[in-house]
Amino acid sequence: MSPLPTPTRRALTAVSADGSRIHVEMYGSEGRPAVVLAHGWTCSTRFWSAQTAELALDHRVIVYDQRGHGRTAFPGPGACTADALADDLEAVLVATLAPGERAVLAGHSMGGMAIMAAARRPVFRERAAAVLLCSTGSSGLVAESLVLPLRAGRVRTRLTRLVLGSPAPLGPVTPLSRRLLRYATMGPATAPDRVARCARIVHACGRRARVAWSHVLDALDLDAHVGELRVPTAVLVGSADRMTPPVHARALAAALPDCTGLTVLPGVGHMTPVEAPEAVTGAIRGLAAAYLGAEAFRTQRVAADERTAGPTATEDVA
Repeated sequence: MSPLPTPTRRALTAVSADGSRIHVEMYGSEGRPAVVLAHGWTCSTRFWSAQTAELALDHRVIVYDQRGHGRTAFPGPGACTADALADDLEAVLVATLAPGERAVLAGHSMGGMAIMAAARRPVFRERAAAVLLCSTGSSGLVAESLVLPLRAGRVRTRLTRLVLGSPAPLGPVTPLSRRLLRYATMGPATAPDRVARCARIVHACGRRARVAWSHVLDALDLDAHVGELRVPTAVLVGSADRMTPPVHARALAAALPDCTGLTVLPGVGHMTPVEAPEAVTGAIRGLAAAYLGAEAFRTQRVAADERTAGPTATEDVA
């Protein structure tokens, strides 16, 4: 198979409610069906690179760095809240979508929590056509975590809290750190290159942002918001997810007003967009086809032409 063409990249800054400047990147041509991708804790826009390359062939793909991640500055621990996640997502939707335009939103882990946190917001309800909640949960994240192989209870919860919220620097990526990351966040059969890629992304996250957001996730309770997520919503999880085990996905599927289905990927861990890119991309593409109308197919011939044309130069536009 020939490699996918490198999509043209355009960067902009969205300004959130508290003035935080959110780094946003857009790929694909104007006028195509829009997809917005929100990454998880300790990740960045780079986490979605497989989905960006594939979906940009026939969609307009919008990705952004959560505050304190990637190219979005860390505003301090006091500015890291569930409401801030919703504020930032709203700012991205306003900055990138035309009046009246709707998009499919996909959120991985903390990105899914951003979507749930925004579920009651008018901007979200106006702009969201459908949602994919990928490897995420709405509450009880530390208590349900399987990162430590201990019996469920107070001791496991306390120790998990200490591990996930540790202020120790991650340091450089080493063979040991890759093994630890794979154990905690990925399936046992994950290809080494995918483990290494995830390690580079996670280790690039600043220590202060990582710790601040760990405290937010520890206390997170978005259960009441799930019932407000009234757009068609698909739920996806890996069967070997230790960070947000399938118990969370089943609870979400049961509580959502319009759940279009629950997919459990055998042997896959928490990092589903990297571990199982075809499945995640396919889920997003399916939602776009179903809920963004015939325009989702209008550019298939153009996309096919671009696929055979070979790689193109990446372009940065301020």
